[in-house]
Amino acid sequence: MFSKIIFLFFAFSLAFAQKGGSIYDFKVKDIDGKEVPLKDYKGKVLMIVNVASKCGFTPQYEALQKIYEKYQDRGFEILAFPCNDFKGQEPGTNEEIKEFCSANYHVTFRLFDKIHVLGDNKAPLYNYLINSEGIEKGEVKWNFEKFIVDKNGKVAARFRSPVKPDSGEITDLIERLLSEVN
Repeated sequence: MFSKIIFLFFAFSLAFAQKGGSIYDFKVKDIDGKEVPLKDYKGKVLMIVNVASKCGFTPQYEALQKIYEKYQDRGFEILAFPCNDFKGQEPGTNEEIKEFCSANYHVTFRLFDKIHVLGDNKAPLYNYLINSEGIEKGEVKWNFEKFIVDKNGKVAARFRSPVKPDSGEITDLIERLLSEVN
């Protein structure tokens, strides 16, 4: 019975993602447990990224903070979701993750509740992201995979882990999306 419920949930999520919708249809919890409707981010350009503190890509936190500081006043936000799906590289509690990010990278962008981006317990937001139209579809392959969302809540691009957050490829896209009028 439980597997049927999971299947129906997955099928509904997949149908929703393919039907359209936007990230504004989701609610998530921040790292302190507060529910955050993503509609609060309407009109902003977003980078949604799964993060981990014990990964070879963890130093990307520095570049994430750098672009956040550069673009936040223009309507750019980073939504970072800790994830322990890849070789247990985010084993900490939310409090430990928050402390790690603050102490080591002086992170001021928003951190969210630890989630799953793979498997039966995949967060509905990530199911939407990986099945969005106009981008490479498929499972998240590792930590620090980045999804760029336009001001209308549509996924504009996807960047795999090796692409640094402050690369020209990403910052050029952010600049272009920030300059677009709604």
